[in-house]
Amino acid sequence: MEPTKPPMESAGTSEQKMILGGRFLQQDFTGEMMGNPYTGFGVTGYDNHARKYVSSWIDSMGTAILFFEGTASADGKTITQESHFDDPVRGPMKWRSVTRIMDDNSHVFEMYRTDKTGKVEKTMEITYTRKR
Repeated sequence: MEPTKPPMESAGTSEQKMILGGRFLQQDFTGEMMGNPYTGFGVTGYDNHARKYVSSWIDSMGTAILFFEGTASADGKTITQESHFDDPVRGPMKWRSVTRIMDDNSHVFEMYRTDKTGKVEKTMEITYTRKR
């Protein structure tokens, strides 16, 4: 978690499935975060009216529901979304998630936070690989 130290690594599993007639992607995540058990649940979809990707996320490390919205790149292989969150310790934060679809069997998810001073930190990178 400190910029001068190497990143922490952990393993986990994620079951992702399309729900509600293929309109939304549901994600159930189980793993470890900072040496503790970690679970999370998310839903992502495309809002045809707003013309944006929308997501919600809840997990076992917090009590807030994060809501994200954003757009895809021209080729549709990168989705960038933002969320705002009032951190009880650090104050107002902006979160940015970037999902890069690598191929039919893998994608990379990155999370960045920007604090009230404007400092941007990469907080997470997850490589998802389809289990065969």
